[in-house]
Order: sequence, then structure tokens, then C-alpha cells
Amino acid sequence: MPNTRRVAVGSDTRHPVADSVATRLEAAGFAVIRCGAVEAADTPWPEAAEQVARLVAQGAVEAGVVCCWTGTGVSIAANKVPGIRAALCKDAETARGARRWNDANVLALGLSDATPDAAGAIVDAFLGTAGVDPEETANIERVAALERRYRAAARGARNPAH
Repeated sequence: MPNTRRVAVGSDTRHPVADSVATRLEAAGFAVIRCGAVEAADTPWPEAAEQVARLVAQGAVEAGVVCCWTGTGVSIAANKVPGIRAALCKDAETARGARRWNDANVLALGLSDATPDAAGAIVDAFLGTAGVDPEETANIERVAALERRYRAAARGARNPAH
């Protein structure tokens, strides 16, 4: 049976690693939505990350992969979108842990030190890990509560009740 999962892949710059991630996922049967420079021209990293994160947060895709030179910038930017839990992973074991223990829904990759094969192994581990460790569900909910609390506080600061 073919894979029908949808994944968004974005990068700030055209790079063989980002291109190989999208191509690898398509070859595995994933429906890939290409964002930023994976789809078109070079894109500022905050915008590429937001494109992917918004698709994940809206439920248009099940997961996302974002790339920039170190992976740090896209991770930070993606995490600004409510509902996103982006994890910067440099190896497959960290990627598995990010899914299992943190319920990460966006994988951030650094282009500077990754090869297409290494990135492929990280992506495979990330997307191949199903289910959250039941012992971590309370902590994952604590993170969601933090997000709700700070989102409500930010709304209150913009709309004072006076």
C-alpha cells in the first residue's frame, strides 16, 4: 500500500541536502509540499520556516522538515508558530527521541554539516517514530499549557481591558 502521509519540506537556500530530503520522501511515497527554496527561489529563513510550520499547525501536513545553514534559525522561527514543536536534530537517535519524548512535529536540519545520506537517516528516524512515550504525555501537555498561557498573555497585552 502506498504511503499517503503529507510532509512539508522547506529551506532558505537551494541546497543538495534539502533537495535530497524532498526527493527521498517523494520516492518513499510521501506527498511532499515544497516550501521556500526547495520549491522556488532563495527565501529568508524565517519565512521558509513559517511556511512549513503554518502547514503543520493547520493540519495540512502531518510533519515538517525545515533547513538552514545551522538549523538553529529555522528551528527558532518555526517554534514561534502556535502548536509547533520543532527540534534541531543532528543524528537519528536525537530525531527518534524528539518524536518519542517531545512529540516534535517539525524537524530542523543544518545544511552546513549534513550529507544527503546523513540527512536521510535523520528524516527516516524522525518520520518513522510513531507514538509518544506514555510517560512523557504529562510533560508534553505542560509545554502546551505554557504556550496557551503565554499566547493569552500576549493577547491581553495587545488588548488591555481598560
